[in-house]
Amino acid sequence: MTGPVMLLDTASLYYRAFYGVPDTVRTPDGRPVNAVRGLLDIIARLVTEFEPDALVACWDDAWRPRWRVELIPSYKLHRVAEFVPNGVDVEEAPDDLVQQVPMVRQALETFGVTVLGAADHEADDVIGSLAAQATGAVDIVTGDRDLFQLVDDARRARVIYTARGMSHLEVLTDDVVQAKYGIAPQQYADFAVLRGDASDGLPGVAGVGEKTAAGLLREFGDLRGVITAAADASTALAAGLRAKIVAAADYLAVAPRVVEVVRDLDLGEVDARIRPLTVEQRAAIDRLSEEWGLGGSAERALRALSARAAPLTD
Repeated sequence: MTGPVMLLDTASLYYRAFYGVPDTVRTPDGRPVNAVRGLLDIIARLVTEFEPDALVACWDDAWRPRWRVELIPSYKLHRVAEFVPNGVDVEEAPDDLVQQVPMVRQALETFGVTVLGAADHEADDVIGSLAAQATGAVDIVTGDRDLFQLVDDARRARVIYTARGMSHLEVLTDDVVQAKYGIAPQQYADFAVLRGDASDGLPGVAGVGEKTAAGLLREFGDLRGVITAAADASTALAAGLRAKIVAAADYLAVAPRVVEVVRDLDLGEVDARIRPLTVEQRAAIDRLSEEWGLGGSAERALRALSARAAPLTD
């Protein structure tokens, strides 16, 4: 992909859509459709404002990959509604949202949006790999701070952060990350390891919050430097802090692999350029819109995607 490409953290967005659109929004036969309609409106807004040439809805084929759980068993543990031996655990979510997830995927595919996942990996890993392999500008849309590690001005990779809502989007560049946290984006994964993240079940180093983590990384460069400094009695570390880092040695040995986004997945040739819809595709959209009562949301998404569509020239 030569870009500009937009990579969607799809689950992050359909959760936002679900909670942002009233659950009274239903299909003509009474099924919930607020997440679907909300996501289509989000896509319409993003495509219109940021004008990507390519669009990928990155998918969680495994929202809690086994290999991450093997490294840190508490990883996303509090979100598990049902354990599935040798499979993907079921995530706790409202029933009205669970039944819309297949509908979300069907809607995206019907509108010609490329949906891409990877076995035993999260959408974050698909995003990281596509961003690393892209040759043009990349916009990553998410409400997840973990993806701040992918911000890179040199590669023209930004994060469009949705945590404050679609009316208050925050575009993160190197300078913005530096201003928010006092570290560079390439230090963010180590920062997250040290600080921990209760929402992902990552304990962090006991007693180390954001300010302390940032200070350690500014002084010692990266996690390896912090660990080396803690092991060296001659370094200027407070005794209590040194003891906490040393005590967390087992956690610090595995946490980076859990927190760091995978950037080298073999995803094959991905052509996600936004294309003009065929007569058959438009008919399918009309049928779906009527069946699900998508109304203005479908119209807005169709209009936005059509405005960015480029004809196939190769």
